[in-house]
Amino acid sequence: MRKPDGIERLYIDFDSFFASAEQQLRPELRGRPVGVIPIDTPHTCVIAASREAKQQGVKTGTPVAEARRLCPGIALPAARPEKYVEIHHAILAELDRHVPVLKVWSIDEAECALIGRERTGAADLALRIKRGLRAAVGEHLTASIGLAPNGLLAKTAAEMDKPDGLVVIRPEDLPGAIAHLKIEDIPGVGPRMGARLRAAGLDTVEKLYATSAKQARALWNSVEGERFWAGLHGYAVERPETKTAAFGHGRVLAPDWRTPERALACARLLAAKAARRMRRAGFAARRLSLTLRYGRGRGWGGEAVLPAARDDRTILSALDALFARALAETGDRRPSQAAVMLHGLVPAEDRTADLFAGEASARQARWEALTDVMDRLNSRYQAAVVNLGPRAAPPGGYAGAKIAFGRVPDRADFW
Repeated sequence: MRKPDGIERLYIDFDSFFASAEQQLRPELRGRPVGVIPIDTPHTCVIAASREAKQQGVKTGTPVAEARRLCPGIALPAARPEKYVEIHHAILAELDRHVPVLKVWSIDEAECALIGRERTGAADLALRIKRGLRAAVGEHLTASIGLAPNGLLAKTAAEMDKPDGLVVIRPEDLPGAIAHLKIEDIPGVGPRMGARLRAAGLDTVEKLYATSAKQARALWNSVEGERFWAGLHGYAVERPETKTAAFGHGRVLAPDWRTPERALACARLLAAKAARRMRRAGFAARRLSLTLRYGRGRGWGGEAVLPAARDDRTILSALDALFARALAETGDRRPSQAAVMLHGLVPAEDRTADLFAGEASARQARWEALTDVMDRLNSRYQAAVVNLGPRAAPPGGYAGAKIAFGRVPDRADFW
């Protein structure tokens, strides 16, 4: 492994992104505590809190009622993912003016590789980026930047001085620069891994740093432990590219949507959006899974085999049959969540025609051609102008356009 002798990575992490975006977009919210919620209902939780709200104890996951108790003057706007995606692209455009983006980790986190003068002048570069973002995107969207020999340490640095921080970790600073942190402050050490490390007597970063690569592999029970060890010690770590394994969406249903009819309507919408994403990526699916949750940990799951399908008709017909099975097996229980997954992916262009399918194969080909026409029409008008069957969007909209770590929705996901 190569061990850099200087700074090679810049990691940028925006502060309270959804809440700060609302403050940037809505001047009346600036300076006020803000808690963004997924849909406009009192029966939900905060998904992002502004720094003013955090100071009063509101954080991600705080129930709305508790947020109002902790912070009586809090504003609770419903999330507007399409606006956050627009801001995300504006951020990337500004970053690209200063340094190429190596990897987009999420809607509010990105990593950049530094070369040449960018390495020796990394701190000045970070300050120029901050000034450029304030001018191009808005002064109420602040970002914390970490500079380090590799991505793991740069991300760690970006989280060490929030909000609006700038932290530099040089190879010669290790392990002292991170020794004061909790082990869970190091990216890659979640609650479960933290508990495992503490059980092994590694309750400080200093002790964790003193382990060997072999010990780390045993603790993680995979090669990921060695990669973590290498990153923690300042080595350059290259991870293999991950392959897309599935396309899917899930949704918590609003109380008045917890009927079989509306749950099916939501599941069909989720399946259609997942199928459209899959087609844009050039895949077809051999399996479809449906999961329904009923509260208190109870649920139903089923899977259907598909003929390497990419068209809406084949996918939605299989979903309807799965949902009928669910009703037959669960009776009149009211689902609170629905999730659909297309997996068993194959490149659409590599499919081999089923010699024994006959008319069924020809019929599927016709439905694929019709689906492609529908996609082109929707793309042309940037709206869902043509659908297969009725389309009913659940409260709050944005079904299939969820923003998650590792996935930023395409603009087309909002149609």
